Amino acid sequence: MFRQMPSARLALPVRAGPGVAVRPGRGWLRRRIRAHAARQWQRMHDSALRRAKPVSVALQDEARDLQHVLGRFLQAADARALGPRDSLLRIELPPGTDWRWRPQVMRTRAVTPALVAPSDGKWLSDEVALFHDCRERALILRQVQNRRATDLSDFGLLLEVMGFTGSFLSFSLSLPPAALEDLAGHHVLRLEAILQAERPIAVYARLNIQQGPNTETLLRKMGDDIAGRHCPRIIEFDLGYAELSQRSVDKAWLDVIFEAPHMNAIALRDAILSRHPRAQM
Repeated sequence: MFRQMPSARLALPVRAGPGVAVRPGRGWLRRRIRAHAARQWQRMHDSALRRAKPVSVALQDEARDLQHVLGRFLQAADARALGPRDSLLRIELPPGTDWRWRPQVMRTRAVTPALVAPSDGKWLSDEVALFHDCRERALILRQVQNRRATDLSDFGLLLEVMGFTGSFLSFSLSLPPAALEDLAGHHVLRLEAILQAERPIAVYARLNIQQGPNTETLLRKMGDDIAGRHCPRIIEFDLGYAELSQRSVDKAWLDVIFEAPHMNAIALRDAILSRHPRAQM
């Protein structure tokens, strides 16, 4: 019978002495704990190969949770390693820009690199979700590596559409908390993107801003002739036209919407969102 080993947990609340906490990730004892956890999982792996009985569902779920945590840790570590080398810091943006952001999915390798035949609302990462009403789900959304010398981001998003029979298709980018700080009607949110498509297609961007039970939306067309390998687009969302209240913004996200996407492959090679004050009249 397969014997379930004790759970192997990382970042245990170990203390070096009364009232003295050990810093996460540092110290001899921490390294020993992580090494012990790795050996436990290795022994469970070896045991699973020798035993004919299936591994318990609970243990499989625990392994997937751990895999997800480790994958996110590596993503964060890769993003920090870019540091000042990130080309985002060298891009010229409008005067007064106080926030700029390139999604992490375009900077580091994703834990889940692809969604194949996904259901509606499936998440590729913490930032990206795919929405559609195609019953056949003949879709693939995946992270791809940018290899051209002119590419400023390391990765992009590629959406491959086969026999699409639905009425809507989009993917959503969740904006980080830094974008929401003091966000108000005197701001302009700017999107600079690079698109490509196998066949000409119309693409829209919709900004959604949630304040309590209310959600304001602003829709802009990125172009109805997106085709070829390099289609740069810049659009702006002037929040002066949104009916925002004085309360803080709870959530904001950007929908990239594709019109009539049947038998096409559309790539978002780069996306940079920034914020600057609108001109005062």
